[in-house]
Amino acid sequence: MRKGSIAFRLFWLSAGWLIVALVATAFLLSELYSQALDRDLNETLEFHIATLVGRTLEARSPGSDTIAIADPRFSRPTSGWYWQIRDENGGIVNFSASLVGTVLPDLDTPYNAANTRSGVIEDANGQRLRAVERLVTLADIGRLSIMVAGNLTDLNERTEAFRGQAIVVLGVVGLILAAMSAMIARFALRPIERLREAVEAVREGDAPTVAGDFPQEIAPLAEEVNELLRSNTQIIERARSQVGNLAHGLKTPLAVLRNEAETDKSALGQTVMVETTNMSKIVATYLDRARLSARTSVVGKRADTAMVLNRLGRVMAKLHKGHDVEVAIDEDTPWFRGDEGDLEEMVGNLLDNACKWARSAIRLGAAEIVREGNRQVHVVVEDNGPGLSPQEAEKVLRRGVRLDEKTPGSGLGLDIVKELVDVYGGDLTMTGSEMGGLKVELFLPAARSGRA
Repeated sequence: MRKGSIAFRLFWLSAGWLIVALVATAFLLSELYSQALDRDLNETLEFHIATLVGRTLEARSPGSDTIAIADPRFSRPTSGWYWQIRDENGGIVNFSASLVGTVLPDLDTPYNAANTRSGVIEDANGQRLRAVERLVTLADIGRLSIMVAGNLTDLNERTEAFRGQAIVVLGVVGLILAAMSAMIARFALRPIERLREAVEAVREGDAPTVAGDFPQEIAPLAEEVNELLRSNTQIIERARSQVGNLAHGLKTPLAVLRNEAETDKSALGQTVMVETTNMSKIVATYLDRARLSARTSVVGKRADTAMVLNRLGRVMAKLHKGHDVEVAIDEDTPWFRGDEGDLEEMVGNLLDNACKWARSAIRLGAAEIVREGNRQVHVVVEDNGPGLSPQEAEKVLRRGVRLDEKTPGSGLGLDIVKELVDVYGGDLTMTGSEMGGLKVELFLPAARSGRA
């Protein structure tokens, strides 16, 4: 089973970290912005205190009507922006128009070395305020306490608005970065895709080895694949040689034993004859299996399905002149991904059997078919003979089994077909034909493309 995509994992891993990082960045920026606004508010309040001190000196009386701050927020009632002046006895001697109907609570924080203190208070309307209070002593006036308060609610609203805007902007940035990470992941994994294409080209027969310019992380893998292909080819060639040597080594001794047994009419001679015949069959069986395995283990082979089937149709029509051999091959029939000789052996055996059993007509067809998402070569051989029952169809696929001993043959043809089909990962089915006889279907792997 295939695991999840590496690119998909990289995308979600980077996207997850991006989300965490961008959310943290949004809150960090909001906090920094809030602190900056708070510092700015403190500076503004201290500036207003300095303005009130100057105006008091100019008026020479803390209760003068000329003492005012130009900021219109100090004129709007319950605006959250207030100022007041107390005398040394704590009595309010002057205040802003906005303070009408509101009493500011005292700060409970100590004064610093500059006789200034600050803190957060609430007015009668429940608004949170940043207040700064300073003690000043003026000539001919005495000691005064000047307090200026600014609305913290406005500051919080501005901070929230900034946080919302930051989240939107960073969200857009996050989407852009996520798209970039996906593109980078695809780009970074492109060499693996090229390696897959190179391996597929070898399997399809387009190239003898895995070739290409790969990065240093992938290049050793390509080299190992080529070494594996070379080693596999050597092993197959050695196996073929050993199979041939074994065949030649056994044929002569067995032939000598059978010849000697034929002239010996004794019970021992007959026993030797029977056993050597059995040995020959066993040897033939395993030699066939070894030959098939060696042939079909070589990658990179393919055959022109239409050419092979047309050639077989012409040959069978000449060999069986009393039969009508019809060949119907679709134009889009793909090439067979395998050895041409194996395709000839599979279809040739089926055609030969059909010609032996058909009364007068045989039909050979081929087309492309898609099964379970895979392109396959679909070969159909039909005849108008007696056909087979399901039980007989299962029986004839066994090695050496023949339903009619009078018909020439060894009984190995269909078994070889079935074994070749299994080696290539294909499928073989036998059903009744519309022509009245047997319909045999082959489903074989299709090559990606044919040779030009």
